Amino acid sequence: MGRVRLASLPGIAATGRTTERRRLGATAVEVTRLSLGCAPIANLYTAVTPADATATVDAAYERGIRLFDTAPLYGHGLSEERLGAALASRPRDGLTVATKVGRLLVADGPEGRPGPTLFADIPAVHPVFDFSADGVERSLEASLARLGLDRVDVVHVHDPDDHADAALAGAFPALRRLQAEGVIGAVGVGMNQTSLPARFVREGVVDCVLLAGRYTLLDRSGAEELLPLCAAAGVSVIAAGVFNSGVLADPRPGATFEYAAAPPAVLARARALRSVCERHGVSLKAAALQFPIRHPAVTTVLVGARSAAEVRENVDLFDQALPDALWDELLATAASTPEGHRARQ
Repeated sequence: MGRVRLASLPGIAATGRTTERRRLGATAVEVTRLSLGCAPIANLYTAVTPADATATVDAAYERGIRLFDTAPLYGHGLSEERLGAALASRPRDGLTVATKVGRLLVADGPEGRPGPTLFADIPAVHPVFDFSADGVERSLEASLARLGLDRVDVVHVHDPDDHADAALAGAFPALRRLQAEGVIGAVGVGMNQTSLPARFVREGVVDCVLLAGRYTLLDRSGAEELLPLCAAAGVSVIAAGVFNSGVLADPRPGATFEYAAAPPAVLARARALRSVCERHGVSLKAAALQFPIRHPAVTTVLVGARSAAEVRENVDLFDQALPDALWDELLATAASTPEGHRARQ
């Protein structure tokens, strides 16, 4: 499928509004247009105090965000524990909590944690892939205990890049059974590639797709096939990684892209986008936050934060009205897919 010209798509909104609600696919699960990603409050890269983690979730709730996304991987259980504690005093009705399956947390051995981790000061457990039906049920049971909940609204199969067949045979049927039993509300998949989620959409096994980093101002590859496919199938897209791990927040020397130093060509594209924004009196961060929601397939934008101040800034930028002329120029600028993405997919 060829590239879609975004300016010609029907239903494109002029701006996002945080508290507007949409349903995920054909389910009854509702989400706000801006959502909170809870990996940062689980000591992503550097430690976050429990008080700051709670303040981050509180700020999101107070500004109208109602979708909170977590996973066992995030802080090796710490994200779920902190999110559950922060939401414990909030009315459960109206909250949408999403977590993930596909990794079980097991105790570290005598030699310590095998392999590296992006998280600091975390429990003495580590994740192992398990996309079996039994693994899904065990993972979700542990997640519910950490969250202090008896149900979650959305469960994504997490990073099944090398386990597609196992996920189709085990994880997705198990989640559909749990959905029928009312334990979960919607079934999704969370990935940072486009081809495999497209397969899952065609197979009819998902209500939503959490797409990280593949529909942004820098990388629009999601619009080639996956987003039109989701729109046609009634599958909601949750757009994450909108800053491409940092470079679209601040394209300075040393900025990160795909969790590593951004290559010169990527930095140059990000700076070209920033120059366009500056000519229109708009911050690059505001444009990066609002860009995905303009596509009719995208139901919500998921953004992580590690402080209350970051949450408030993100909401303000997401709700800011941006001129139509800005989008026309941005769509014509740096539209190529950053080199190397296809090789990783």
